[in-house]
Amino acid sequence: MTDDDVEPSGPLATRLAPVRAWWEGLARRERRLLTFGASVLGAYLLFALAVQPAWRTLSRAPAQLAALEAQQQAMQRMAAEARELRAMPPVNPEQSATALKAATERLGDRAKLSLQGDRAVLTVTGVGTGQLSGWLSEVRSGARARPVEATLTRGTSGYSGNIVVAIGGGS
Repeated sequence: MTDDDVEPSGPLATRLAPVRAWWEGLARRERRLLTFGASVLGAYLLFALAVQPAWRTLSRAPAQLAALEAQQQAMQRMAAEARELRAMPPVNPEQSATALKAATERLGDRAKLSLQGDRAVLTVTGVGTGQLSGWLSEVRSGARARPVEATLTRGTSGYSGNIVVAIGGGS
């Protein structure tokens, strides 16, 4: 008795009877061809649904790891800078104001500084990214000022808007 001789029984067998009759009606060569085609299709589906996504993930992993490593290093640099700034002695309000004015003068006529107690408001018109970043770095280290609010829009000539910084230990 072979596996082909065993007939399934039950409701499934009843439903599969026409398919089984069709299969048995095929020539041996046609059965082999259909079996081969189903095997190829099955192999492709296995590759497309299981192997290829994993392969794609593995191929992208080094680039993602490099990007994450760069982000981590940038965050560590910022944390080190924050520790250094905290360790520095405080600057009195007069020195902060002087440092803010000096940094603002480097931006030229595109920037205006307004001191208001423990806060300073910088109004800019058409300032480039590098200039704005330089100003923020300079006031952070020189005046010990920290940005508390920014309302900026980017246009074709650069950034325009306001930046509010806290100075002299203000919150």
